[in-house]
Amino acid sequence: MARQIFLNIAVKDLDQSVAFFTKLGFTFNPDFTNEKATCMIISENIFVMLLVEEFFQTFTKKEIVDS
Repeated sequence: MARQIFLNIAVKDLDQSVAFFTKLGFTFNPDFTNEKATCMIISENIFVMLLVEEFFQTFTKKEIVDS
């Protein structure tokens, strides 16, 4: 049985992040994409969820680090 890995990353601007990763050749799953988040496909079983900071903050009580 294959495992799936989802990594959540906070981003300031979702549209700019999608444009950046698209230029690098990544694709996105439209079934898991809206104005708050998108699902970037790394491989068949590995995905990165790009979440706008406000939405990401709903998953944790910790402060988001300004990277």
